[in-house]
Amino acid sequence: MKIKKLRTGLLILFHFCFLSAFGQEPWEDWKEGDILFQNGDCGDFCEAIKKVTSGYEGHSFSHNGILIGTKGEWKVLEANSQGVIVTPLKEFLYRHTNAKEVPKVHIGRLKPEYQQLIPEAIRYGKTLIGKPYDNAFDLANDAYYCSELIHFSFKEANGGEPIFATPPMTFKDPDTGQVFPVWEKYFEALNLSIPEGEPGLNPGGMSLSPALEMIHDFKKP
Repeated sequence: MKIKKLRTGLLILFHFCFLSAFGQEPWEDWKEGDILFQNGDCGDFCEAIKKVTSGYEGHSFSHNGILIGTKGEWKVLEANSQGVIVTPLKEFLYRHTNAKEVPKVHIGRLKPEYQQLIPEAIRYGKTLIGKPYDNAFDLANDAYYCSELIHFSFKEANGGEPIFATPPMTFKDPDTGQVFPVWEKYFEALNLSIPEGEPGLNPGGMSLSPALEMIHDFKKP
């Protein structure tokens, strides 16, 4: 009888701990319009993206998305290889974690003078759901990569004036001055020229935007 009660008690304790760890969001101060910056693990592509632009406080970011919804129903509006999609927040957060299962995500929040743009930016961003991923990294082709989606959503909300910079892109390894082999193969497969020097964005550069405040790092509870 004592063993049975002990087992029951351990099961209850495990169940309580499981709910505490996974039944709630790992952070409570969410606000619609927050921008989630993710340090993704996608092999040579992610390493090439991270190497050309160091992000906030030297962190490496390879992907980002916009938080939408309300507490208990948070989702992320993002553009990935599937195109422009909406992803449950927890799925986004735990897509890439460290050895301790902590999300490799930082949160950026627009400064007060830009907060009024959020509802319209989200409304416009949602109209782009289903648009294809921008394999060509072209700002004029009605397809979208991650930071491009965020850029155009807020540009539309701001009456056509961008709040995020679009500096010249580079696909070259800063150590060698040569195009990363992974990008050479990528654009060759698409039969496209490499858009070296064309305007564009990436998550690392966007994390340094003066329009944002970086407010949370999941590795620092």
